[in-house]
Amino acid sequence: MKIIILSGSHREKSQSEKVSKYLQSVFINQHKVLQVDIISLANNPIPLLDDQYLSGSDEKWKGIWQPISNKLTEADGIVIVTPEWHGMSPSGVKNFLLLCSAHEIGHKAGLIVSVSAGMGGSYPIAELRMNTSKNSRICYIPEHLIVRDCQNVLNNSEAENPAETVLRKRIEHTTKLFLAYSVALKHVRESGVIDLKNYPNGM
Repeated sequence: MKIIILSGSHREKSQSEKVSKYLQSVFINQHKVLQVDIISLANNPIPLLDDQYLSGSDEKWKGIWQPISNKLTEADGIVIVTPEWHGMSPSGVKNFLLLCSAHEIGHKAGLIVSVSAGMGGSYPIAELRMNTSKNSRICYIPEHLIVRDCQNVLNNSEAENPAETVLRKRIEHTTKLFLAYSVALKHVRESGVIDLKNYPNGM
């Protein structure tokens, strides 16, 4: 089992990266997943999608995207950790998903994790569910996670209050369910019924 976690904040030392590392530890230590890699968008390491990328032959893009593409292709599931900025998922997350193809993440389990400094966090989840799966064919599971009051949770090895205890238990449950979906969808990909040659785009 191989899992990719996208840390979607453009900022260094972000709360999204903290949450991503916590999720990584849950997958490894509690669920015994052997390989869990984090792809961080801190400092905008990936350029915006452009004509050179779409040409498929640009050497600059091959150097930037090919290592990421290889990881995504090998992964069984993708966790997208997105901050909520002004009620939105940031541009880096949307750009990343624009670059992803169905050959890389299609028919693989996706888990959305929203990170909010306050008590919000629902808008990025609705946004990503609505418009990031048509062509990529990523299969977001019905469950999602919202880490609210993010600066004051997941900072230590143990929960600091009852609300954080509830959050940690919810994270453990949701990540376990996500892994079950990841296993199930592997059978779909191996079934031979997916036809990206004739149907490369969604409707």
